[in-house]
Amino acid sequence: MSTTLHGKDAVLAEMGQHPALAALVAGMPEALADARWDREEMTLTIAPAEIVRAAEAMKQAGYNFLEDVTAVDWFPALEPRFQVSYHLLSHVRKERIRLRVMLSGEKPAVRTITDVWPSANYYEREVFDLFGIHFEGHPNLRRILMPDDWTGHPLRKDYPVEGYR
Repeated sequence: MSTTLHGKDAVLAEMGQHPALAALVAGMPEALADARWDREEMTLTIAPAEIVRAAEAMKQAGYNFLEDVTAVDWFPALEPRFQVSYHLLSHVRKERIRLRVMLSGEKPAVRTITDVWPSANYYEREVFDLFGIHFEGHPNLRRILMPDDWTGHPLRKDYPVEGYR
C-alpha cells in the first residue's frame, strides 16, 4: 500500500486488520492515541502509561526484534516536548513498525521495556544520557556515553552549543 494515512480513525478504517493494530485495539484500545501509515511503515502513538503493555502486545503480534530506541526533542515548537521512538521488526512478516510515546518537557519519564526486550537496556541508557529522559524501573540507568560528572544532556535543543561553562 502506497497510501499515506494520518489519524487514528483513518488508519483503523483502512488498516484495521493489520496485526499490530488488531493486537492493540483488541486488548487495550485506550493505549492507542494516534496511528499513521506512511512509506509502507506503521507508526503508533502510545499513551506513556501503556508502553510496556503495548510492547508486549507487539511482541505477541509477531514483532520479535527491537531494532532501536531513540528520541527527538521538539523544543521549542511543541509540547509535549519529547518523542521516544521504539523501532520493531517482524522477521516473519518482513516489516517494521514504530511505537512512539510523547513526553512532557518537565521531568520526562516513561517505564522501561527491558522486561519485554532486554536489548533495550543500552538504548534506554543512551536516550537517558543524551536527552535526560528517565526510564522508570530500568535495572541500571546511568550515563553510557558522557563522563559520569558531565552536566546536562547534550542532545537537548536548549543545551548550549559550547556546553555549560
